[in-house]
Amino acid sequence: MNQNVNLSYTEHEIRPVNGWLSLILATGGYALSFILFALSFVIRWSGFANLIRVASVLYILFGWFFFLGLKTVRPNEALVLTLFGKYYGTIKKEGFYRVNPFCTAVYPGKNISSVTTETVSSGSTNATQVSASTSSFRKTVSLKAQVLDNNKQKINDERGNPIEVGIVVTWQVVDTAKAVFNVDNYPQFVEVQADSALRDVVRCYPYDDYEDHTISLRGESSEVSQRIEEELQKRVELAGIKILDARITHLAYAPEIASAMLQRQQAEAVIEARQKIVDGAVGMVEMALRKLSENNVVELDDERRAQMVSNLLVVLCGNKDAQPIVNSGSIY
Repeated sequence: MNQNVNLSYTEHEIRPVNGWLSLILATGGYALSFILFALSFVIRWSGFANLIRVASVLYILFGWFFFLGLKTVRPNEALVLTLFGKYYGTIKKEGFYRVNPFCTAVYPGKNISSVTTETVSSGSTNATQVSASTSSFRKTVSLKAQVLDNNKQKINDERGNPIEVGIVVTWQVVDTAKAVFNVDNYPQFVEVQADSALRDVVRCYPYDDYEDHTISLRGESSEVSQRIEEELQKRVELAGIKILDARITHLAYAPEIASAMLQRQQAEAVIEARQKIVDGAVGMVEMALRKLSENNVVELDDERRAQMVSNLLVVLCGNKDAQPIVNSGSIY
């Protein structure tokens, strides 16, 4: 980083003079100047009359200077002021104020202009005509909670599978001096850092947990979102931004592997279901054999025991209902 760049700005809140009082005094000065200018023609002492006349004319010509420092601050907005190129202070309380007339309000954003497009037909071709209206320039920094709806991004997870991820970030400016002077355009800065933080965090987790019983993007989305929020907060601290919330809103495999991964998920579901069925069947067979032995219902040798275990497992683990067969004789 360039050592000549100063990133040590911190917010300094100022409390200026009430603007209504200044407005009344400045307006009253104009009224008084016109009255004194008219009375100067009826005063007998010419020297005193000339002095009053000159003072009234000077105020009428230059009194507008006292109106220059009037500033309006709306709720949840802040006014960042500089004086001769140096940071002067920030007004964060809503109201009507008067500040130093030489102070200038600073906002790091770009000009806001409304652009309209019109399609013009000319023969067999169509041309698009772009017209821009008069641009406006914001002079205040918003302190409201703002929402960044990040577009879907294609990122490789921990196992290299391409996935699509989208997040929504809620953020707020808490230090106006850092937001204005430490970065060029803080809304764009938050957007870029959100993209970078999302990519760095998603690469550390698999999309789904198949075997390792680890944290996955689909299974523990709240923990992943918390890590994204913490990572993003570190990155935007320089700009005086506070991250209020960061949540994953879209999570899916990329279209080129979606069908293959769907088949894998279905196979994993079938295997998991079969494992539970087998575990339950083995437990039921053990219980049946134990009950038969404890209640002395029948004495089974190894061959009959194996036959019963085989029959019970077929009945309990089969996909279709078993068809009973009545044996009227001996199995030997």
